[in-house]
Amino acid sequence: MFSGMSNHSVDTKGRIVLPAKFREALGESFYVARGFGNACIQAMSAEQFSIISDKIRDLPADKALALQYSFSASAVEVSPNASGRIMLPQTLRRFAGIEGEALVIGMDKRIEIWNPQQFEQFIGSQKDVIAEAMTLLRL
Repeated sequence: MFSGMSNHSVDTKGRIVLPAKFREALGESFYVARGFGNACIQAMSAEQFSIISDKIRDLPADKALALQYSFSASAVEVSPNASGRIMLPQTLRRFAGIEGEALVIGMDKRIEIWNPQQFEQFIGSQKDVIAEAMTLLRL
């Protein structure tokens, strides 16, 4: 399970070092793809990618096709180099607005990589949803 958040640099070649605990849990190779409904990059183990891909295939054809275009087509298998860096493809960096700095967030079974300013804007826009969720949880 992934949790926590930390700031990381993205070098001019588009490489980022993910936290060691995240790399260990993701495995020797894993997938990066567009975020689900948010302008971020998500990373997940090959096993989790397979689970999601299977669920997408089980959807009605029009919904499956839409998710395959946005998720499956954008997915790239990556492996950390000797320094623990992975390459974030330019198409994904452009989609997420990531340049220079990134925020890496643990999200249970996957991680998300955000432009820090966009993440703050997103969280700010979610105040009502968060309050409603807290009420549902009775917290």
